[in-house]
Amino acid sequence: MTDIAQTPSGNPTSIDGAALPNREHSRTGLSAEALRRAVADHLLYSIGRPQSVLQPEHYYRALALAVRDRMQQRWMATTQDWLDLSNKVTCYLSAEFLMGPQLGNNLLNLQIEDAARQALAELGQDLDEIIACEEEPGLGNGGLGRLAACYLDSMATLQRPSIGYGIRYEFGIFDQEIKDGWQVEKTDNWLVHGNPWEIDKPDASYLVCWGGHTEQYKDVAGKLRVRWIPRRVLKGISYDTPVQGYGVNTCNTLTLWSARSVQSFALDAFNTGDFYKAVEDEVLSEKVSKVLYPNDEPEAGKRLRLQQQYFFVSCSLQDILRIHQERVGQPLHTLPQKWAIQLNDTHPSIAVAELMRLLLDEHHMDWDEAWRITVATFGYTNHTLLPEALETWPLALFGQALPRHLELIYEINERFLDEVRAKFPDDDDRVRRMSLIGEEGGKSVRMAHLATVGSHAVNGVAALHSELLKDSVLKDFYEMWPERFGNVTNGVTPRRFLALSNPGLRELLDETIGDGWLTDLQQLRGLEAHVDDPAFRQRWREVKRANKSRLAEYVHSVTGIELDPSWMFDVQVKRIHEYKRQHLNALHIVTMYRRIKANPGLSISPRAFIFGGKAAPGYFMAKRIIKMITAIGATVNNDPEVNRFMRVVFLPNFNVKNAHLVYPAANLSEQISTAGKEASGTGNMKFMINGALTIGTLDGANVEIREEAGPENFFLFGLTEDEVEDVKAQGYRPANYIEHDPELAAVLELLAGGRFTHGDTEVLRPVVDSLIHHDPFLALADYRSYVDCQDIVGAAWQNGEEWTRKSILNSARSGKFSSDRAIAEYCDDIWDVGPMSVRL
Repeated sequence: MTDIAQTPSGNPTSIDGAALPNREHSRTGLSAEALRRAVADHLLYSIGRPQSVLQPEHYYRALALAVRDRMQQRWMATTQDWLDLSNKVTCYLSAEFLMGPQLGNNLLNLQIEDAARQALAELGQDLDEIIACEEEPGLGNGGLGRLAACYLDSMATLQRPSIGYGIRYEFGIFDQEIKDGWQVEKTDNWLVHGNPWEIDKPDASYLVCWGGHTEQYKDVAGKLRVRWIPRRVLKGISYDTPVQGYGVNTCNTLTLWSARSVQSFALDAFNTGDFYKAVEDEVLSEKVSKVLYPNDEPEAGKRLRLQQQYFFVSCSLQDILRIHQERVGQPLHTLPQKWAIQLNDTHPSIAVAELMRLLLDEHHMDWDEAWRITVATFGYTNHTLLPEALETWPLALFGQALPRHLELIYEINERFLDEVRAKFPDDDDRVRRMSLIGEEGGKSVRMAHLATVGSHAVNGVAALHSELLKDSVLKDFYEMWPERFGNVTNGVTPRRFLALSNPGLRELLDETIGDGWLTDLQQLRGLEAHVDDPAFRQRWREVKRANKSRLAEYVHSVTGIELDPSWMFDVQVKRIHEYKRQHLNALHIVTMYRRIKANPGLSISPRAFIFGGKAAPGYFMAKRIIKMITAIGATVNNDPEVNRFMRVVFLPNFNVKNAHLVYPAANLSEQISTAGKEASGTGNMKFMINGALTIGTLDGANVEIREEAGPENFFLFGLTEDEVEDVKAQGYRPANYIEHDPELAAVLELLAGGRFTHGDTEVLRPVVDSLIHHDPFLALADYRSYVDCQDIVGAAWQNGEEWTRKSILNSARSGKFSSDRAIAEYCDDIWDVGPMSVRL
């Protein structure tokens, strides 16, 4: 029998005394050789398929598991270190985490891309083909969830201990198909092949109550207490995903909760033949985490949406309290010293009442102490100025679902309004405005008010947005507590949205200024020294041209539309919504179409108009806007007089995966929302760091983008926020603009007359009628300014050298918009969470 000596980690060191080469462990080694062995092992022991039937997706899963092994070592070390050292930890509560594909990002952050490529090549596989196999988890509607994902990436990279908490939706946001120009929603079954990145932890489970009633009792000390007698109880199971930082050992955690029944199978019902009742409780419980509801859900979905929000918040807070007491070993009164809990918009704001319930009812604290802990622990990020997006719940629905929480909210409200009356005596109207209970249109619970009252810090997500918050929707609260309010302008991770998605530009940047920009995006300022170098500008154009060719190939494969990479790529990709004004963009396209048809000899800068984004299934007007864009596109693309200058593409199913192709290819970024409506935007930042020029209003982060890039490198149009309010105050009448602009009138007539719908005058009538008679977001008021600005854009494109110069300067000056900067501000100014270096 052969004797094999081993190291403590299990690596063989000798066979019969003969030394073996020193090899890295197949679970942790970062070399190509160690990765190749790891993938081969997982193919055999984890995937379990014979060599003869292996497909690329099997290699994807094997490589993903091998990469997760390497993260696992760092993950456990990170968690143990912050437990041992009792570091303060950020908990980021968000109903959405749009993480995107993980394999490429984790290879990048572990800095083993080349090793993985070599390992796969030795196994006869191409890494790019393997990465393309990954199914994207659609656990968010758009910008909110993607921002949360960027922030997790930055917290790990900056070595700040953190846990993200959310919901493990079994079915994510719908997959979008375009049929006959209409959006069709298809089920996003992202878990059909499993998820190699997550580890389920059934021992980390918590009970969550729902419905029922409350009753009072006296505890052993004779104090009056309240207990909640629920109608139903379900269980939350933890699924944990590692979040690896770039170039560091820190690997933080994303915890997503999945709903289960407490008693999953009723044997008595089964034995009596009632098979449905036997699994009824399981079905009712599991639907809580079954599907992601869109932003504009119908009334029927509101109860489930409330249940989803409370479910993940309750599980998360119970988890935090358990870790704090059992694993950190601290008493509850020290909670704010060890945990910073951030509410990502109003979706998790029920956490204020839930933490109070846990402290009062479960841990028998006094009110004042519980309230001190709650306010000191929570921070609240507001993401919208739209009144309809400030979440409220009908009082009857809320009381039936969460009776104990409604009692607590009434008590919070009574004490809070006493403070308001003391500070602003004899101001009953202010008291009404600030109440946590709204009276307009039936009584409701105002969740933004609850989050504001229950947090020690409240921030907007762009400089303009934060000022408008203080001047409008939260003005009363700002006057009450000015010290609570601040701003943290959003940011995006340069690892995913430049290094990973734009490898050509990454290579050029590394050669030109070094690779320090990956963790310090302000280093892109070094590009300014090269902006007047003709050779550098030529290489910059070559990178952009290659990215455009890559996108054009994808567009052709998906839509059949051919795009010329030498044309300007004019791109608007974001959720379809009237305030984002995709229909204003469409009006410009029709304007150009009409000009060419009226003057076939007209010469204009050739341009590809590229749209992408999903409309909420119940949002009638947004779905009509998609139909309008696709109808215009079909006409333009099939008209030989026009299609030599213009092409129009609606790219279906825009998500993080195809965003990797879109942002690097754009020449012009359309950020044309009505001033004062977009809180920040992050797509505008992703375009900028990849060298696109912006045409936009002074809305959201556009203001800061223009300041950073320089006014000469930004195409500005439209009314300002103050001018928008003035126009509305004077009684906005869209017909006035039509009457004084013959070109606008003609464009609307083409749309209304069926030019783009084969003579059908009804299909686009809702959009046209809305513009003519209502136009709630002032598209017609900004039309002339927008079209004239687009003429300036077209003229600027003619000077290729100057356009390239502007493109370089946009990228060079984008450093402010890194999520690393945003997270550093949160950690230093709001959370007080310092860095913690992890050693293996």
